[in-house]
Amino acid sequence: MPALTESDLSALREALVKREALLRAEVGAIEDEKNDLPRSVPMSHVEDQAERGEERTREALRHAEQERDIYELRDISAARVRMADGHYGICEDCGTDIPLARLQAQPTASRCVPCQERFETSHGMVPKVQLPPLVD
Repeated sequence: MPALTESDLSALREALVKREALLRAEVGAIEDEKNDLPRSVPMSHVEDQAERGEERTREALRHAEQERDIYELRDISAARVRMADGHYGICEDCGTDIPLARLQAQPTASRCVPCQERFETSHGMVPKVQLPPLVD
């Protein structure tokens, strides 16, 4: 375990718990919203193509937000496993301690800043959600 005190770990654990609760509420709200959408209203109910495009954009944004939240929930779970295993705060690439300031800013961090920068550079940014094609 890196040079994190029990107080540091406790505060970071608490931050993870709070963030997890917030994310679970957001994911639940998006699911509730999806379930509340009227399924019986035909697509022809939408007045014009601009409204259809607007609705598609809103749906894509809701989906992207939900996907982002789910990824972050997975990161929180992984951080908790690292805490339990005694590997929390240790860079998964180079094995050095991740500075407390980085963990306070990003409690799910599994890499130090230089390794994270290398990872992001080598893996590029790939969009996780793409808009479906427009169908008339």
